[in-house]
Amino acid sequence: MKQIIGMGNVLVDALYKVDSDSALAALGLQKGGMTLIDGARFATIATQMADASAKRTTGGSACNTIQALARLGAPTGLFGKVCDDDNGRFFADSFAALGVRTALLRDAQPTGVASTFITPDGQRTFATHLGAAALLEADDVQPALFDGYSYLYIEGYLVQSHALIERAVDLARAAGLMVCIDLASYNVVEAEHDFFARLLPKTDIVFANEEEAHAFTALPAEEALDALARICRVAVVKVGKEGAMARSGADVARVPAGNAPAVVDTTAAGDYFAAGFLYAHARNASLEACLQVGTVLANQIIQVVGTKLADNVWAEIKTEVDAVLKA
Repeated sequence: MKQIIGMGNVLVDALYKVDSDSALAALGLQKGGMTLIDGARFATIATQMADASAKRTTGGSACNTIQALARLGAPTGLFGKVCDDDNGRFFADSFAALGVRTALLRDAQPTGVASTFITPDGQRTFATHLGAAALLEADDVQPALFDGYSYLYIEGYLVQSHALIERAVDLARAAGLMVCIDLASYNVVEAEHDFFARLLPKTDIVFANEEEAHAFTALPAEEALDALARICRVAVVKVGKEGAMARSGADVARVPAGNAPAVVDTTAAGDYFAAGFLYAHARNASLEACLQVGTVLANQIIQVVGTKLADNVWAEIKTEVDAVLKA
């Protein structure tokens, strides 16, 4: 099977359940967004949440996608930067156990932490202290990094370094890889619109939800899909409860949303969707099948808190995915 390498902010997630939107306001956070914070604000938020219990798990958007791909059995790699601290070792050990070929550079700054706040409607809001992840630089990316891979998957949250993304994309394209980018968050797209406008013409597959697609194109979902497909080889737009749609040239597909009995936490839903889509795409599946496999994974991860699924759930997923790909 074709191999996929991810590049992104290597983070550990600290997951908190909060009982209302007002709790987010008290923390100075915009619901549903991702806010980059410095060390001082990270310490302040940690103090404010000192009496609340947090669940620790591996995080980072591209990291979640690679983790899910590895659980499906895809050959994967991951590139990023951590510290040789407790969080960094926790992250490295977690991915080594999955068989992911990691290229984790080390820095003296602490491993990044994404404080993730989950409201009762399952929506997640991030306050992210990037730590060592922010120190990944363009010069860290060398041509040999892409040896043996067919896809490079990049998270849009990585836009703190334009030079880093541009070098990775240029080297990956020169090596013959397909470049895949997830737009990450509507507020990131709004803030970095001009950069994405330069980047997407060099992108093969772009993933966006309805809000992100609108932030880039100023168009409703279906028209945004068409606009993105004129720029990239494959465009994917997720429309929440309405499902997801994709376009590649004249080929258009749409699938309904999954039938999850309850939405517990939307953390990593888009990351898991991308993993399913890429897994099917790497196996030369149709556009519709790619969407279906993405939906299978997203439907499962929204039923749990965090970015991990139990072994028995993965067994069910693999059975369902195999059925889709054989249809």
